[in-house]
Amino acid sequence: MICPSTSDVMLKKRLCPLYKLKCDLKLQTQFEEEEYLPMADGQLSVINEIAEELTSDECKRLFYLCGNLDTDKGVDDVRALLRSVMNRSEADHRFLPELMFRIRRYDILKKILRTNPKEVESILGNGCHVSEYRVLMAELSEALGKDDLDSLIFLLSGTLSRGKMEKSTSFLDIVVELEKLGKVSCENLEPMESWLRSVRRIDLAKKVQRHRAGGSASQAGISVHRPIGNQQFPKGMSSRALCVSPGHQTMRQCMPKAHAPENIHFSVPETGWHYVQSSVEVYRMGAQPRGMCVIIDCIGSDGDMLEQTFIQLHFRVILCKWPTADEVHSTLTDVSRRGDLQGHDAFVCCVLSRGTSTHLLATDLGGRGLGFDTVRRLFSTEACLGLAGKPKLFFVQSYTVPVLQVHCEYWDDDLETDGPSPACVVESIPTDADVLWSLCSTEEWQLGQPRHKSAYLRALSAALLKGQGRNLNILDVHTEVNAVIYEHNHSSPGERYTISLQHTLRKTLFI
Repeated sequence: MICPSTSDVMLKKRLCPLYKLKCDLKLQTQFEEEEYLPMADGQLSVINEIAEELTSDECKRLFYLCGNLDTDKGVDDVRALLRSVMNRSEADHRFLPELMFRIRRYDILKKILRTNPKEVESILGNGCHVSEYRVLMAELSEALGKDDLDSLIFLLSGTLSRGKMEKSTSFLDIVVELEKLGKVSCENLEPMESWLRSVRRIDLAKKVQRHRAGGSASQAGISVHRPIGNQQFPKGMSSRALCVSPGHQTMRQCMPKAHAPENIHFSVPETGWHYVQSSVEVYRMGAQPRGMCVIIDCIGSDGDMLEQTFIQLHFRVILCKWPTADEVHSTLTDVSRRGDLQGHDAFVCCVLSRGTSTHLLATDLGGRGLGFDTVRRLFSTEACLGLAGKPKLFFVQSYTVPVLQVHCEYWDDDLETDGPSPACVVESIPTDADVLWSLCSTEEWQLGQPRHKSAYLRALSAALLKGQGRNLNILDVHTEVNAVIYEHNHSSPGERYTISLQHTLRKTLFI
């Protein structure tokens, strides 16, 4: 055993009274002497600043990521939690940046911790503190919309009590209750996968399936890595991010400490070890202009606003106003065949139209209409090689025409005609890679209101511009849109909007 130098010992005695107490008792090993590290005033200030910035939902998510199922906490509890875990040798200088990265508070990373998501991602490639299982559950909670949550609550009505159901405002609340009952854990994710399939969130069920497969491989000893000690942040990161000095990393299981404050629990990966988590891949968005944006405005209310939004986001914008369905098809076909798409990094298509759940009717009073699947297929890899491997985003505001007004002549030839007549409950789901499909529906009668504006498109524009300043990825942006629409529906139940989001994005997208 290598003994610490005299100067090191004296420094610890001055900075940490607990160390002096342990030395006087002479009953602790060197490892135990390093159990508590000094927390400077600057580090306490960082924790206080972070706690003040968090919303109640973010506090809840943070407690869950730290392994505490008592998530109904406030700012003062967050301070106590962070102070507790930062006083332990397991929590090195990466812990606070990782937590902020996991809850997607990139503004805190920049403003308080003086770093950015890319630097944190590179560090997490060498080992992470937060359980990958808990990160997965938090990501599922963000991806599930209000309708998905209602479906899950109904599905689990025989598993959870009515009181627990009524108090659950997010998927994370449901997960917490399921964990308390032992119904779900890092080693028992089959029920979760089954429930997600039952509510038709196949994309999320596959995500759980991949996590299960990865966990099985690690537990079988196929590919397990431990973090390397004394890992440093990249050059240029402020020392404010270094909330504790890097201690000696050991390949031992992280067990709860007897001297931990009551009801405070440190996040421990459910496998018992710290595993390496691969860096998240990010779509390239460095082209100038960044991409092509086509706006099909068959309503005449929000097309100009969207044009200005995407110009500010450095997109080349094509605005097509008051087109018929045939003109929409012709315009999009021409765009999909443009040779300059090869030089763009992304494609965006915004549609404002009367329609059904599967078709847009444009400005036609009658006729066939244009299927959403037809719109999407125009930009598939097979039809548009210039966008192969690049993100393709579709934002559709559909003003739903009553079913009785929709005649068979609206439907495309490629739909089945020998079965039951098509109903307006079928949703268009992207099947190609790199597609995000956001469909918002509201009733057509709202178009008759003076100076009508789409609450969905207004929220989308604001979130995109706000996300640019905070470096939010596109799914975070959509989460903020969901929150605005939820509040709108609550305050104006007669003007309800319904959002459906499906995507096959393979990487993280920052616009």
